[in-house]
Amino acid sequence: MSTISTHVLDTANGCPAAGVALILSAADGTVLFSGVTDADGRCPGLPMLAVGRYRITFAVAAYFRGTGAELPEPPFLDVVPVEFGVAEPAGHYHVPLLVSPYGYSTYRGS
Repeated sequence: MSTISTHVLDTANGCPAAGVALILSAADGTVLFSGVTDADGRCPGLPMLAVGRYRITFAVAAYFRGTGAELPEPPFLDVVPVEFGVAEPAGHYHVPLLVSPYGYSTYRGS
C-alpha cells in the first residue's frame, strides 16, 4: 500500500489554504476519505492506497468565498478534480494543489 499526502497553497494570497474541503475517491466513485485542510493547508488522515486510479476533488470556490474573495456566479473554478494513478505498491504520493480563483497547478511532489 502507498501513502498519500496533499498540500493546498493559496497563490492569490500567498499562504497555505486552510479550510479547503476535499474528497478522495476511487476510480469507480467510491468515497475513500473526506476532510478539510488544516492551518498549514495539509489534510492529515488520508488512507493508504493500493495500485490504481484515484481522484481528489478540492472545493476551491467555497474556500475563496470564505476568505472574503468576491467571485462571480458561477465561479470560474468551483471544484478542482485531480485524477492520478498509483503505480508503486509501496511508494509515497504527494498531490499538491497551487490555486487561485482563476487558475491552478499540480504535480507529483515528494
